[in-house]
Amino acid sequence: MSMDGLNNSVVSEFVLLGLSSSWETRVFLMLTFSLIYLGIILGNLFIFFLVIFDSHLHSPMYFFLANLSFIDMGVASTTVPKMIGDLLNEYKIISFQGCMTQICFIHIMGGVEMVLLIAMAFDRYMAICKPLHYLNIMNPKICVSFVITGWVIGVIHAMSQFAFIINLPFCGPNEVDSFYCDFPRIIKLACTDGAKFEFIIAANSGFMSMGTFFLLILSYVFILVTVWKRASGDLSKAFVTLSSHITVVVLFFTPCMFLYVWPFPTSSIDKYLFIADFAITPILNPIIYTLRNKDIKVSVKRLSKWGHYGRRC
Repeated sequence: MSMDGLNNSVVSEFVLLGLSSSWETRVFLMLTFSLIYLGIILGNLFIFFLVIFDSHLHSPMYFFLANLSFIDMGVASTTVPKMIGDLLNEYKIISFQGCMTQICFIHIMGGVEMVLLIAMAFDRYMAICKPLHYLNIMNPKICVSFVITGWVIGVIHAMSQFAFIINLPFCGPNEVDSFYCDFPRIIKLACTDGAKFEFIIAANSGFMSMGTFFLLILSYVFILVTVWKRASGDLSKAFVTLSSHITVVVLFFTPCMFLYVWPFPTSSIDKYLFIADFAITPILNPIIYTLRNKDIKVSVKRLSKWGHYGRRC
């Protein structure tokens, strides 16, 4: 299927209506999101390289965390730089090919992130509930398999929906009431009855988001119940360990479920909600995992001491 040889399609570009029409608001948002994007890149790069170069962090949990940081940079980069540039432009144009590419990357990265969050939940379950078998089960081969599986599922998830949308006829309306392209908004512009395609998107992305969210919440409940039974009611340590994971899961999945489980919204609230996935969650992940994590704190102290020693020498 070629992007250029589309049946009956005459639309070569889409107009993104963006976030705000007021010039002052747009300048404020441009500065705000520029700072947020800088924070996302620097924060996640810091975690990524800290895990790679500090041998004390060469464990399954930090391997997944480094991959999560890499994906968070990717998720933010699919939409935020374009959104920042568009805030100062009167006409926010994206080519048909650019729009389709953006949609694909959003869903590939989203699929990988879901699998990584499942892998991190599985890792915590093994560490807390089966500590004696932990290193044997969570070996490097299993960890790499989780990441590869994430990419495979992400690509299949994105392409299964992309296959439906790429052959839709786009023959007139081309205004997207958002700051980025996504399946629900684009299907609305097709010159065909989009009901069955809406159902396919809801069944695919909606089921995937909802299913993964409840699977993760159930796994955390199961871990806490297991700890409660073993530790005679002392849940504090396990809850501290899991709280950062639960926070990230809720932040990531709430917008996904809002948009894909009840798709094709009539209001514009979804575009503001999705700022959480593209900007807020990627910048909060490094903060949440750094502030709540003893090993990362120790690693940062070790790094600062090493830097201080290096300057003295």
